[in-house]
Amino acid sequence: MRGNRDLKLLAAGVAVSEFGNSLSLLVLLFWATPISSLLVAAILVAELLPLVLGAPLAGVLVDRLPNRRLLIIALLFQGVATAAIAPLMGQPVFVLALVFLSGCGRSVAMPATGALVPHIAGEEEATRGYAWVGTARSVGSVAGVTGGALLAGIFGHPAAMLIDGGTFLVYAALLVFVRSERRPSGEHDARPSALAGIRHVRRDPVLFAAILGLAVFVGAVVVINVADPAFVRFVLHGDEFLLGAMQACWMVGVIVGNRLAARLTTAPQAAYALAITGITTGTAVLIPAVFPFVVAAGIGWLIGGISNGVDNVTVNAIVRLRTPEEMRGRAFAAVGSMVTGANLIGTAAAGALLLVMGPRAVFALGGTGALLSGAACLVFVHRALRRQAANGATDRYQDTVSPSP
Repeated sequence: MRGNRDLKLLAAGVAVSEFGNSLSLLVLLFWATPISSLLVAAILVAELLPLVLGAPLAGVLVDRLPNRRLLIIALLFQGVATAAIAPLMGQPVFVLALVFLSGCGRSVAMPATGALVPHIAGEEEATRGYAWVGTARSVGSVAGVTGGALLAGIFGHPAAMLIDGGTFLVYAALLVFVRSERRPSGEHDARPSALAGIRHVRRDPVLFAAILGLAVFVGAVVVINVADPAFVRFVLHGDEFLLGAMQACWMVGVIVGNRLAARLTTAPQAAYALAITGITTGTAVLIPAVFPFVVAAGIGWLIGGISNGVDNVTVNAIVRLRTPEEMRGRAFAAVGSMVTGANLIGTAAAGALLLVMGPRAVFALGGTGALLSGAACLVFVHRALRRQAANGATDRYQDTVSPSP
């Protein structure tokens, strides 16, 4: 079937691109760690800030222009910006600027992909589609932080950035052969405004409880992204290869989590699963904080990855299930901005925290925060679903999806 063919092409492109993303991020973070923890945080902020600032515009573009073509343009933009980092790695200011520009392309690519998947896989199989894309992303990440780290060690950091730039071009080339397309219909002036996605999330109690809870526990646990290189270097006494191996454990867990989440068939199931992942992610981060050994860290990263894989799929599923098709671009962009905004705050805070405490303490703080916020999210999601049931309401757009094989 054409849908299966197109889904395979999309997933292959995502895997190739994510290989380059993971490779370049690993290189940039390890390159920046000896310079300053603030530079590590600044790189992550530069990558994430466009997803927050550009969400309203990105959502409008996705709901007005053919999504596959828009995604190709965004990928080409990312590829050029990333490859341009290679000759400028001696200039941190220029590196940060180019990372920011690449993030601008990503701010469009993410909601475009989220809105395009149901048109490729079909509405009833959309959750399966998200799981396939998530799995492909995870496989690419594992390859990027393992084999990619080896490539970086052999050919050098600038070569890694050129490789990443090339992966965006490969992804764009694969999309040329995808026949499915999301073509938003209707007159532009009849569509809701750029902020409609945010208002939609706010007015849906179940969606708001789940996404707000996700944003809070992501903001808490994301501090480990900044502390990871220092934890591996100074606590586990490892190098970039150990950092890559630890991140590979996380990404292997993500693959498992993606497949588990594909079995969820209703919006309530997705909402509960999303909340529970906050608790399990917090627990996972506390394991290496309490037991600072390589094996314990690997186990913690694996559990955290499984949780991450589940919430990656469920957040897409619950947004699709509770959003009308004509405004999904803005809804995905709004959700992305909320979660990324929390990510941004946690990332910026982590840079400051590492100036006053060690990476092990940062892990303990982030894990505790994620666990507590995940528990709170579970309570609020349960209350929202109970109120919905008491009012005799169902999910407003589509309550169930067909089980995935």
